[in-house]
Amino acid sequence: MNDKIVFFDIDGTLLDHEKRIPSSTKEAVRRLQEKGVHVAIATGRAPFMFEEVRKELNIHNFVSFNGQYVVFEDEVIYKNPLPADKLHEFTMFAAKAGYPLVYLNEEEMRASVESHHFVKESLGSLFFDHPSFQPDFYQNRDIYQTLLFCEAGEEQAFLNDYPQFHFIRWHAYSMDIIPNGGSKAKGIERFIERLGFKHNQVYAFGDGLNDMEMIREVGTGIVMGNGHEDLKKAAKYVTKDVAKDGIFHGLEWAGLL
Repeated sequence: MNDKIVFFDIDGTLLDHEKRIPSSTKEAVRRLQEKGVHVAIATGRAPFMFEEVRKELNIHNFVSFNGQYVVFEDEVIYKNPLPADKLHEFTMFAAKAGYPLVYLNEEEMRASVESHHFVKESLGSLFFDHPSFQPDFYQNRDIYQTLLFCEAGEEQAFLNDYPQFHFIRWHAYSMDIIPNGGSKAKGIERFIERLGFKHNQVYAFGDGLNDMEMIREVGTGIVMGNGHEDLKKAAKYVTKDVAKDGIFHGLEWAGLL
């Protein structure tokens, strides 16, 4: 294998605005693999939420749940679930406050409410249906990420009450909750340790604020043209829009194709 690894975010990076993989991206990933470059996904999604993407691109390495569940060559090399006692405490608070939750492990997700339009709209933007109702799903199993549904700004009233958690807003109505200190960058560190690489051998593509640590800490952080403006400020390079061959163009700029 080559002495380089490239991490790709999914939504807005590998997937275009219609949630499709552009043909130029498929070609770019294929050429990377032919050259022996390690190719990996780094996403806030759960593993079951991007199986088809992995199959279509023949990718066997990934950082999921924003760094909490890491797989190298189809082998789990790192797991960091939410602390069970604090998750229970937050569940009680959310129920009293009227905030729906969705709990995720590596295989499935379940909701704390039977139906809610915030849940439908947020997950619908990712082309997922409202999860089945199972309010005790978080009990007696590892939960790597919980989705909190509330309007932007409401979280400011309680964020400081839960220092064990890291809250990441990804939708006007939804936030990821992961263990504090967790990030895609922390998951990527597990790959660096396994491969014995240095940071200058690591590249990453992203577009959202949950990519910030990753873009800052890898050797070469590349941000999509459609990316968040604050993220672009942290990039080594801003490539074209995902729908305008952004992945292919960025890899050419980096000298990887």
